[in-house]
Amino acid sequence: MNIIKQNPFRILGLPGNATERMLQKQIGTIKAFARVGKSKTFDYDFEFIGDFSRGINEIQQASNSIEQAHKKLLYSLFWFVKNNQFDEIAFNNLKEKDTDKAIEIWNKTLKEEITSKNYSSYLNLSTLYIALSTIDDQIELQKLQAGISLKGNLIHSESLKDFSILVTGNGIANDPIEISKKFVDEVIEFLKPYLNKRNGISTNDLISLFNAFPTSIQKYTSAKFTEIPISNIENKIKKTIIKRKKNPGNSGSYGSDLYRSTKHDLASLRDIRGESNDQLHMIANKLANEILQCSIEFYNKLNDEDGIISPMHVSLIVAEYAKSVRPTGQVKNRVFEAINTLENMKYKDCFHAVGVLNAIIDAYKNLDEENKIPDIIGYRKVIDESKVLTELKPVLSNQVIEKIAKSNKSDLINNFDKSLNQIISHISYNNSDFFKKKNAIFISNLPITNNIKLNFEKEKSDKEISALQSKISKTKSKQYYSSELQNLNNQISSIKEWQIFRGRKTRERQISEQQQKINQIIAKGDNEKKQNISKLEEQVVIKRREIYELTNQ
Repeated sequence: MNIIKQNPFRILGLPGNATERMLQKQIGTIKAFARVGKSKTFDYDFEFIGDFSRGINEIQQASNSIEQAHKKLLYSLFWFVKNNQFDEIAFNNLKEKDTDKAIEIWNKTLKEEITSKNYSSYLNLSTLYIALSTIDDQIELQKLQAGISLKGNLIHSESLKDFSILVTGNGIANDPIEISKKFVDEVIEFLKPYLNKRNGISTNDLISLFNAFPTSIQKYTSAKFTEIPISNIENKIKKTIIKRKKNPGNSGSYGSDLYRSTKHDLASLRDIRGESNDQLHMIANKLANEILQCSIEFYNKLNDEDGIISPMHVSLIVAEYAKSVRPTGQVKNRVFEAINTLENMKYKDCFHAVGVLNAIIDAYKNLDEENKIPDIIGYRKVIDESKVLTELKPVLSNQVIEKIAKSNKSDLINNFDKSLNQIISHISYNNSDFFKKKNAIFISNLPITNNIKLNFEKEKSDKEISALQSKISKTKSKQYYSSELQNLNNQISSIKEWQIFRGRKTRERQISEQQQKINQIIAKGDNEKKQNISKLEEQVVIKRREIYELTNQ
């Protein structure tokens, strides 16, 4: 229910401090109009707040709602009272829908302290702000915050008793904490249609409305939004435990379902409680612990079934779900240890390959030590490399190398790279081709962000740049069309040599024609040289840009 739009006092057309006599008279008037099919309007209808109904049923319900003093006090908290001339003037402006003027009047009466003279201004102004904050089906957070804050100031002031006497005729309001809790309940109910909606209010903003209230009220408000998600998570954990124990073979799917079905509730708790909250840690640890247990029991159950299928992949995924819950303390350590164990099992063949490489490297090292002291006849021992290849080919399959490169396990990747390069440095040239091909497969499957790949690509680009620069240097010193130029120069020499058969003009003309041909070929060669150098320099720039992008990504 919108406690302002459908407030019993509004339906009855009265202020919150109406006397019992006024109430009964008003009810009689409204019912009399209703019997003849008419609807009576009053000064306190305040149409700018929104529509409402005033039928026989609504009148009876409104009357029943405020029969008890504590109910009357609660509903009057969300309505207006008339206690002094300022209230009278402000109400006259509200009748004319001039809410800004009413706000201005009540604001002028607010002081540093609430007194018997201005407590009604705090109440009326706060009710007006709250009412105006939800007009047009959207929340105006600033007005809402101002209204809640003013209401809190009144509830937790010495004037609460004065307000209680004004409304109920006696001072029943002796526990502001209990009244605040009821107030919180009604505000939450009032804001439900707007909660986490577009143009509405988020859960965190709603909780923040009560930041100026006592700590106990802040905790009470927060608990309103955490009890349900905590209860949901705990119930789902209990159901999962039952299913897991009954059918451990399906524990993998149970763990996955538990994680997915609690993600939203856990995220809500994090938003509300904050990452450092003890209650959040406790429920997250319980959740992570059960998800991990599903992973463990799924693996143990299926791993015992003669290896029909490999449960390790699913178990690892479920264990990662437990990790993403962000457990703390011992549960966190347990989850990380389980993931590490499963990952080591997942990459068992990869670790084995590195182990075989290292064993062969040790054999080379031991042999080098032995050969430092040759025997009497100077005989040096050597390793049978054909046996090395026979030993390594089964364990260094392309699939294993690709798996290592894509594992995202830095220790495994770095150890394999180091071991493979050490083997290449020891192996003879004739047998190095096998290892170089394996290294190429390894490098090609590494992510571009890996340092080994970066260094390899950088070194490769550096070599290409060096080759291009050498080519540029050779191009600059190269004489284009040298044979053609040589022929033309020989022809000029011939023309100059056989002068007796030519006249001077003919000779000079022929020399000039030959020189023009030479100049044209030189110009053509220079142009081609310039173009080729430009293309090579452009390739150098591209390669340098590639290196820059590699080292700065």
